[in-house]
Amino acid sequence: MQRYFVTPEQIAGSRIVLAGDDAHHITRVMRMEAGDVIVVSDGVSRVAEARIAAVSPGRVEADAAEWLPMGGEPLWSVTVAQSLPKGDKMELVIQKGTEIGAAAFLPFESQRMIVQYDGKKEAKRLERWAKIAKEAAEQAHRSRIPAIEAVASWKQLIARIPSYDLALFCYEKESGGKGLREAVAARVRDGGWDGARSVLLVVGPEGGFTEREAEEAEEAGAVVVGLGKRILRTETAAMVGLACLMYESGEMGGV
Repeated sequence: MQRYFVTPEQIAGSRIVLAGDDAHHITRVMRMEAGDVIVVSDGVSRVAEARIAAVSPGRVEADAAEWLPMGGEPLWSVTVAQSLPKGDKMELVIQKGTEIGAAAFLPFESQRMIVQYDGKKEAKRLERWAKIAKEAAEQAHRSRIPAIEAVASWKQLIARIPSYDLALFCYEKESGGKGLREAVAARVRDGGWDGARSVLLVVGPEGGFTEREAEEAEEAGAVVVGLGKRILRTETAAMVGLACLMYESGEMGGV
């Protein structure tokens, strides 16, 4: 069943109003009519199975037939901190990361990143990334859209590390040492994790992290980990790390 996200203001009692791209998708792409059923989420606390009541150009009205539980969300809240990669790789990280289960994305600047960050284009880029996250969340039947945060500086990223229950710093030079799974297992064992937890997964750019960056992250409280014996592309590393965390949280039949 097709799923759509709306703002809480678009739900008034049992009446739900969809407009813009969503209305266009319902009427022109899916060719739905009055009487057809969709699933609508406000991304906060409400999900409804709704029956379309009226269709007009640029506007679709539906009535909630049944309120559903907020499903499709992982137990652990994982923020993917991705150093800005070149081209459209960030779009891929957001799209696939949303499907896998990321709760948020935090793009940041690091010393060896290849792309030249242009702050003047940030608003347009964030809008594009938010749209990709929304569409991926709808496709994956999630109840919430991952947050896309503004691009952070290296110092801002380091300052955020202590605010998470666990911060994992993916470093290629750690490939022969402590792995992500070992670090998570140790924290689960020592910390007695039995519920939702916040995790920060930090992934470097094409050029990797410097030794000093790894040291600074560790000093701030991050656990420096490897993702196996192979060197992964930056966009692959984000997906592998996230998938590992979903497994370790029991999302895919793990612990």
